[in-house]
Amino acid sequence: MSLMLDEIHQQPAAIERTIKRESKKIEVFAAGLKAARPRLIVLVARGSSDNAAIFGRYLIEMTTGIPVSLAAPAIHTLYKTRMDLRGALVVGISQSGEGTDINLTLENSKRCGATTLAITNEAESSMAKLADETFLIHAGRERSVAATKTYTGQLLIFHLLANALSGNGHKTEVERLPELAAASLTLQPRITEIVERYAFMEQCVVVGRGLNYANAFEFAIKLMETCYVVAERFSGADFLHGPIAMIDPGFPVFVFAPPGPTLKGTRELLEKLQGLGAETIVISSEPSALKSASRQIRIPERSAESLSPIPYIIPAQIFAALLAEAKGLTPDQPRSLSKVTKTV
Repeated sequence: MSLMLDEIHQQPAAIERTIKRESKKIEVFAAGLKAARPRLIVLVARGSSDNAAIFGRYLIEMTTGIPVSLAAPAIHTLYKTRMDLRGALVVGISQSGEGTDINLTLENSKRCGATTLAITNEAESSMAKLADETFLIHAGRERSVAATKTYTGQLLIFHLLANALSGNGHKTEVERLPELAAASLTLQPRITEIVERYAFMEQCVVVGRGLNYANAFEFAIKLMETCYVVAERFSGADFLHGPIAMIDPGFPVFVFAPPGPTLKGTRELLEKLQGLGAETIVISSEPSALKSASRQIRIPERSAESLSPIPYIIPAQIFAALLAEAKGLTPDQPRSLSKVTKTV
């Protein structure tokens, strides 16, 4: 078994540990912000952490009504701009906590009046030392270059933070996530059955919308870095605004189709893709979406859309790991990459 696949299987335990060890700290932090509620939240990240930030933006805006922005680190590091960040919460997200541009952005944000927060897997990292507060992902060391358990750990932290900031009392729902993650791991035999079909795939599209838009980016990056597949990623809405023109018969399109407000539009997109002869691989618990799929990856435990991103990304992670092996590649050490990437 590859390190990547082994770490994918560690996720239910990592999620459970993080809930137990970080929930109270996050609640205390959020309570401290109530006297001076942030007028803006800014998320700073790269790579898979940036994909997790996309999820964080959707979830926090939906649950709290606080505007959330994704930072452009170069504004701070290359263009040396002084921002007005008084009353803002700036959150750095990094599995290693050693991303140079992320840390420089946090430092500059603090000088510009922001409260700073770190989300990382490394308690002794540079990021953890410079931020005003740190929330840890208790995933254990991640040895595969391709991030898996730290990505879902970051999604979990956003669940806990959004719940604490909103006071919506959904903590018991979040506590279902280890169980939902474990259920998704049972899909490995089904994925093994279908993955050989795509051993010669060189390009594809990944579609997700709403809370699963982040997963479209994350699945695509996993296919690119471990399988060397050119994987374009789109929201279902953006895909219809032009890119759908590239679909020929047999073109592979991976679609996340959770329950909730996005399902109707996703079903309509799947019907259109079916009419175009696309090869659709659908990750869903919903029979109405799966019926239009060329290949089905049926999520065994149905959950609310708000909880779906973690159990929905796990079969995609498994698919990428197994596809890399089917292509004769080693998913743990993608060419030209290292575990910690430092950019300015």
